[in-house]
Amino acid sequence: MLGLDSAGKTTILYKLKLNKIKTTAPTVGFNVETFQYKNVKFNMWDVGGQDRLRPLWRHYYPKTNALIYVIDSSDRSRLEESKRQLYKVLNELNTNITTKGFLLLIFANKQDLKNSMNSKEISEFLELKKNLIDEQLFAVIGTNALTGQGLIEGLSWISNNFKTQ
Repeated sequence: MLGLDSAGKTTILYKLKLNKIKTTAPTVGFNVETFQYKNVKFNMWDVGGQDRLRPLWRHYYPKTNALIYVIDSSDRSRLEESKRQLYKVLNELNTNITTKGFLLLIFANKQDLKNSMNSKEISEFLELKKNLIDEQLFAVIGTNALTGQGLIEGLSWISNNFKTQ
């Protein structure tokens, strides 16, 4: 699970694993948790999103089956930066033989905040349909990490599509 700092990655990870909100600090390095959903074992890595940590992201790519990229949909001032980072990651993943055919799930997080863009607006902003290779399966789902809104929908999408790959 990748995304810029403060997007909500760690909150999402522990909401999915423990079904509760855990007090978090900025992730320096990574958190990793394993859990099962619909007969699919998720080994989820939450990697710190600060600028100085992003060059290390590529070390977590090998054997990636699915990428969850988290965007703070309420922070419009950082959307362009988030888009740039997403496409950098996608380019690196698509050129790595061990990650061919990975699933891409975008969590448009913080839907509870009044300035947030909905999943359709985020999808249009990211221009995924225009820029992804034809075989790339992707989904953009609006989420609220605090309430869990959209998180199970995202896991269901991954588990349903992972079985068909």
